[in-house]
Amino acid sequence: MTDASTTAARRPGEPALAALGLSAPDPDPADTSAHSFPGGGRWRTEIPSCEGPEALAVVLKEASRLDVPIHRISQGSGVWMLSDAEITEMVESTGERDIELCLFTGPRGTWDIGGSTRTDSRGAGLRARGHDAVAGCVEDAVRATELGVKCLLVADEGVLWTLHRARAAGIIPADTTLKVSALIGPVNPAAYAVYERLGADSVNVPSDLTLDHLTEIRRVSGAPMDMYIEAPDDLGGYVRMYEVAELIRRGAPLYLKFGLSKAPGIYPYGHHMRELTLATAKERVRRGRLALDLLARHGADGDMAPLGSRLPGELQRFEISS
Repeated sequence: MTDASTTAARRPGEPALAALGLSAPDPDPADTSAHSFPGGGRWRTEIPSCEGPEALAVVLKEASRLDVPIHRISQGSGVWMLSDAEITEMVESTGERDIELCLFTGPRGTWDIGGSTRTDSRGAGLRARGHDAVAGCVEDAVRATELGVKCLLVADEGVLWTLHRARAAGIIPADTTLKVSALIGPVNPAAYAVYERLGADSVNVPSDLTLDHLTEIRRVSGAPMDMYIEAPDDLGGYVRMYEVAELIRRGAPLYLKFGLSKAPGIYPYGHHMRELTLATAKERVRRGRLALDLLARHGADGDMAPLGSRLPGELQRFEISS
């Protein structure tokens, strides 16, 4: 890979535009994120929406074929949609390749009987409604970690704080990582810093944030950021592949999430959606290859975090009172 510390990244189209007198201003060094992952590297990769062992097998096979490095694989339907045997198989398959497996926790507001999410305001959103919903998320977290899952996806601030406290208390393993879902992702630096302090180890921001927004966040927090380089339609359908080098420069440490636009939603997954799920799993890996090829062509493919790395480094937390 190119050594990003010694070679400046080439911006898309810049040599041709410069020859035509249409050069853009040089990037401002002050916009460059000062943060990186512990152990080195400024970006990691994630394949999302991997909804079970069969989809996982497709992702791993395609990643080997296309030589796509993977740090994390995540699932969106939830722990409760998988049997113990399925979770164990996924844990073993990812463990053999030193890939972090992240499963979504518990009930969410868009699936229960509450009506506010179906109003024009979309009130409450994905959050856990009531004590029982929080309890369901905790139940999922305990079950998943007992089966060997080391990363949990969370879509509620109260659930995040509860699981962070559970981690500190030894109810779930101390090295469990907590990932904030794109479905509640913060859109300003103050909110981002709050998620970090509530226990988030990585925070998925909406894919419509501007480059300046990423710089603003990085001035207050070094917590790893997750971002769909291509977002599903229900998250906007944004395709930002040509910005990937600049997203890393501004947003590091950054997980590059390879989603898929123009594809139907698959949550909660079931066998009735098998063919679609397997086809889209395979295509997400190909999209990852395309994004990585862009990075290479622009001389910005250096500084990838070592494969197998998963921990976020030292982060800021609210004090847990006894």
